[in-house]
Amino acid sequence: MELTLRQLSVYEFILYHHRQYSMAPTVREICENLGLKGPAGVHRILNILIDKGFIETIPGKKRTWRPIAPLDNEKTIPLAGPIAAGKPISIYDHAEEYLPVNPALWGHESCFAVRVSGDSMIGAQIRDGDLAVLVPAGDAENGTIVAVIVDEMLPEAVLKIFKRKRNAIELHSENSMYPPLIFTGDNRKKVRIVGRYVGLIRRS
Repeated sequence: MELTLRQLSVYEFILYHHRQYSMAPTVREICENLGLKGPAGVHRILNILIDKGFIETIPGKKRTWRPIAPLDNEKTIPLAGPIAAGKPISIYDHAEEYLPVNPALWGHESCFAVRVSGDSMIGAQIRDGDLAVLVPAGDAENGTIVAVIVDEMLPEAVLKIFKRKRNAIELHSENSMYPPLIFTGDNRKKVRIVGRYVGLIRRS
């Protein structure tokens, strides 16, 4: 059963809230923590999660939804370290912690999370302090959000939109304050994708 990134972020927040507080979040808390505009959209997503078997609720009562999708409680994803969404920041080669979320939610046992720093991806609803979930990848389709390292030029990873042109590779932000990074000629070979963005965890 597949979920969109927005649906997945709501499910993850419900899961996180239950583990932290042993209760469901309110619709208002979901809106505030995930940057959603209003309750109508949240209720629509909650109904989709119910229909797909990810959560259940008691009809007629508020704040009763809880996760029911099969999750292996011993499975986690590593939080590998910070990643820049503005200025580059190193991704550490060791896990800071392990998040109690089954990687099967993203369809890949080897997915990992990194902490976002900066505001260059704010237009994609990826904020400073968010945890971006990535699937290891060495290539990506145009328009895909990726974690990328540019050898000798940007030795630290950044989170950007990947675009391959005929004679250039471009890394775009989702914030007009940040111009695209454009690599031509031999510099194109230095662009190295390390992960493809598949989801978001926003902690309260």
